[in-house]
Amino acid sequence: MASQWRHAPCRTRIDTCRNGTSVNHFEHGGRAAMSDDIDFHLGKRMRRRRRLLGLTQQQLAEACGVRFQQIQKYECGANRVSAARLWRISEALEVPVNYFFEGLTDKPPLAARDEPAELVRGYHALGERPRRRLVNVARSLNRDNDAA
Repeated sequence: MASQWRHAPCRTRIDTCRNGTSVNHFEHGGRAAMSDDIDFHLGKRMRRRRRLLGLTQQQLAEACGVRFQQIQKYECGANRVSAARLWRISEALEVPVNYFFEGLTDKPPLAARDEPAELVRGYHALGERPRRRLVNVARSLNRDNDAA
């Protein structure tokens, strides 16, 4: 996230949001306050539902009692949504509150968890010569990745 200080006395910072828009943050402890993957997921679900209903950010903001800039910040995950505000947003978007959390998980997908163990088992099942070739391929891929 690109960042630059706009006004030192109020310590307001401008960041480029994940969707390409600019967002103001207040600095707390050297990092952008209120930025989290869960907030981003919630905002993405909010934007998807709002667009599905054909609402503008302004219309949603008026229904929730905030300014459209706040909806922008929620949608890109720059600001956290309070429980009361989330309730109002869910009513305006005609969905239950848990709609915004669908798809979240605290565990990586099953395939991602099993992949390393499967890779090690496959490696040990190979003979000595194929193992060396595999290590050389991995090193080559790593060099290509470092060069990019």
